Amino acid sequence: MSLFDRAKNILLTPANEWGVIKTETATVKDLFMKYAIVLAAVPAVAGFIGFSFFGISWGFGSYGLSIGFSLKWAIVTYLLNLVGVFVVALIMDTLAPNFGSSKDMVSSMKVVVYAYTASWVGGVFNIFPSLSLIGGLAGIYSLFLMYQGMKIVKQVSQDKLVGYFVAVIIAAIVVYAVTGWIVTAFTFGGVTTLMNPY
Repeated sequence: MSLFDRAKNILLTPANEWGVIKTETATVKDLFMKYAIVLAAVPAVAGFIGFSFFGISWGFGSYGLSIGFSLKWAIVTYLLNLVGVFVVALIMDTLAPNFGSSKDMVSSMKVVVYAYTASWVGGVFNIFPSLSLIGGLAGIYSLFLMYQGMKIVKQVSQDKLVGYFVAVIIAAIVVYAVTGWIVTAFTFGGVTTLMNPY
């Protein structure tokens, strides 16, 4: 199945698509190389364009950012996004036996990678920084996708599903808070020297 068809199906008919995904043979490498590395680039590339051409709001003004700075932000964001996906999948897999599911890194990776489709596709709104909140709202749909994926692919019983889901979401919040802090510290630490008011 093509990347486009998979993304379309997981977004529009997730219950059916999770059933297909569950039966597919895959490896962690396949999930990264054939899907994640492509879609995870969407918010990074869109953010690069948005920062470079539209700038960001800072205090009471708008500021343009240099191409070099925007590129640095995009690369760090992209790489840490992929690291975050792997870590969340690893946590999901580690917690699985506590919630009546089995440890299976491939199935855990399937759930996380495909659930993040909505967030990654929604990242296209980063082109216009003032609309980036819309992209953030796509993350809510990613949570719904993850919930469904955990139920169908990880085969978690309904009575344990909510607890498992909440535990993974808390872990994901921590992971992305840390990666977000790293991106900010690494790229925005010297932001005042890179801004050009317009």
